Amino acid sequence: MVEDGSEEEEGEAEGERGEMLGASQHNGFLPGKEAENGGPGGCAAVGAGGVQVETRLSRRRLAVLAVFSCYSLVNAFQWIQYSILSNVFVHFYGVSFTEIDWLSMVYMVAYVPLILPATWLLDARGLRLTALLGSGLNALGAWLKCASVAPGRYALTMAAQAVCSVAQVFILGLPSRIASVWFGPAEVSTACSVAVLGNQLGTAIGFLLPPVLVPNTPDDVDLMAHNISIMFYGTAIVSTLLFFLTGVVFEEKPKYPPSHSQALLQAMPPEDYSYKQSIINLVKNVPFVLLLISYGIMTGTFYSVSTLLNQMIVTHYVGEEVNAGRIGLTLVVAGMVGSIICGLWLDYTKTYKQTTLIVYILSFIGMVVFTFTLDLGYLIVVFVTGGVLGFFMTGYLPLGFEFAVEITYPESEGTSSGLLNASAQIFGIVFTLVQGKLTTDYSPRAGNLFLCAWLFVGIILTALIKSDLRRHNVNSGIMNMDVKAVPVDNPAERETCTALKIQSDL
Repeated sequence: MVEDGSEEEEGEAEGERGEMLGASQHNGFLPGKEAENGGPGGCAAVGAGGVQVETRLSRRRLAVLAVFSCYSLVNAFQWIQYSILSNVFVHFYGVSFTEIDWLSMVYMVAYVPLILPATWLLDARGLRLTALLGSGLNALGAWLKCASVAPGRYALTMAAQAVCSVAQVFILGLPSRIASVWFGPAEVSTACSVAVLGNQLGTAIGFLLPPVLVPNTPDDVDLMAHNISIMFYGTAIVSTLLFFLTGVVFEEKPKYPPSHSQALLQAMPPEDYSYKQSIINLVKNVPFVLLLISYGIMTGTFYSVSTLLNQMIVTHYVGEEVNAGRIGLTLVVAGMVGSIICGLWLDYTKTYKQTTLIVYILSFIGMVVFTFTLDLGYLIVVFVTGGVLGFFMTGYLPLGFEFAVEITYPESEGTSSGLLNASAQIFGIVFTLVQGKLTTDYSPRAGNLFLCAWLFVGIILTALIKSDLRRHNVNSGIMNMDVKAVPVDNPAERETCTALKIQSDL
């Protein structure tokens, strides 16, 4: 395998060992140019100006994925650290539960108006700058929190959390972009799952660690402040380290594209791209709009359950704050396993719609079971049902990203992912507010039934999505409506080699 920046001799040696994707996965389709002795059947990927483009995997891709997953983890940890200790922070800052809930919901509120500028920046200025902004703002927000460790400084801790929420805008849309730009067709879904996994792991640690670091000590506010400061300073130090690692590891793209679909996109002249037209194309794409709504419902449900989990648990199990965190951990860790399994399954089968629909149905069933077993009085039952719910519900997240990229290719992965996340934030805000009101005024069951009804709507919408796997078709050599067959110049090759060009109004 060839790493970016390696010497020519090393690259040739690695190519002879069969590490090149183009040699092993060539599909014979080219971006509007004739093949010139480049692979089986005389076909090769060709870039701008008729220059042959090699497709290789870079070793750096693993470091990029690892660093991104780590700073995404820290951002997710900062999202959930307040709500899992809602009763502690209510006492410490002297505010209501609703005001503490807003420390989580600010992530959702900030995302919606900022997602379009953020995706424009990703397309216009690239992956590296976006990654540096995400990790840098994450560290800045963490340090601001360190200054808010005192009763009466709720406004400052809200401002710090707002900075972290802006960082999230530059983080959540990157998994599918990193996977597509850096990883080959046989591993792209798994890579996206791992990138999403980092965020889920941060949520899991956010459920587990804060209740341990900051136990509820209502009679000793000084001890409470000391414990909170340990949590905040630790987070700030880790965030700063990851910011510097991002600067060292991240590059805009590998030296060679990892797949034919990426080679086609990179062959397009930059001046032909229009961000406005890309948004218009996505809005007109009916399958994507259906996925946009169904993804928002599923992920918004997850956000709402995660935010209100502590309140639901302590309503039926008084004094079980630590176990509430452990149940949240179980929910997310099970979802991490689900994410990896779903990613591997997609890479193996490419059954995007079928897998997405089945996982959606099982998430609905898991939510129903969780709803009706929450108040039975047995925490072990809640652990089991929470784990089942998490396995399917959080396992769905990378499925939505990858399905969106498939049905919207060649549109930017960052734009489609960003719109999906914006939908999730909007639904998350509404669901959290409504479920929180129903939980407070009636019972946790009333709030959960509200979510179950919406998940059922999401199942119907998912079933209506037309599965048009455009990116997979390009990588496999199957033409669809966005990729036209163009006869090559040499008549002798017309039966064995077809040149492709991307038809776009961008």
